[in-house]
Amino acid sequence: MPHARASDGTRLFYSVEGSGPPLLLIAGQSNSSKWWSQVRPDFARRFTTIVTDHRGTGSSDKPETPYSTRQFASDCIAILDDAGIGSAHVYGTSMGGRIAQWIAASYADRVDRLVLGCTSPGGPHAIERSAEVRRSLAQIDPMKARRALEALMYTPAYKGPFNTLGDPNMPPYARKLHLFASAEHDAWDVLPSITAPTLVVHGTEDIFNPTAKAPLITERIPGARMHLVEGARHGYFEEFREIATPLVMDFLSQ
Repeated sequence: MPHARASDGTRLFYSVEGSGPPLLLIAGQSNSSKWWSQVRPDFARRFTTIVTDHRGTGSSDKPETPYSTRQFASDCIAILDDAGIGSAHVYGTSMGGRIAQWIAASYADRVDRLVLGCTSPGGPHAIERSAEVRRSLAQIDPMKARRALEALMYTPAYKGPFNTLGDPNMPPYARKLHLFASAEHDAWDVLPSITAPTLVVHGTEDIFNPTAKAPLITERIPGARMHLVEGARHGYFEEFREIATPLVMDFLSQ
């Protein structure tokens, strides 16, 4: 299994599948590359897909040191370097979208086209989820908390698979480090510096990461476009893959 080395020596798992222009797929908070398991084969028909296990997840090292979305971005660049990829399309969802913002802002020459899915600019400009949503996720009973997360990610009509509910083998300390990294993200000031053509995608029924964040990001990045997936919640890219995947592939192919 290929592993890259981060700047601090952390071993980072990644895999490469498909053929065509490179496409880096970045998973959400507390999730490994399995986040993309359902939709990756669709992209791999037209793109060389690269997926990663964030530090703290999957087959990557799990150092007990502070994490940040900037550091995750640096990790992604180390992976591209190890794979011999100069530039790639970048598609990040949820916390992966936060990471993708830093990649596009800090490593502009490495990003061809950028897709930011169900994500947030962070900081004081972000629109907070409701207290009710926070309470539902903080339940002590793990099964109740899981059901609450499922309801935030998917509509009742969706019957699985559920690839976005977290890496079950993640150490508790790493889960907290991911939470802090995502919560402390603030790329608001650098968004106007992003030069890659950008598509912002969000579900209209996303209350986990409120839909109102999508126009904030779109207006902040020069020339960015926005598409809202009608009826979708946070896991739009998985449940509504028949809409979202062609939409993203068409944008990346322009």
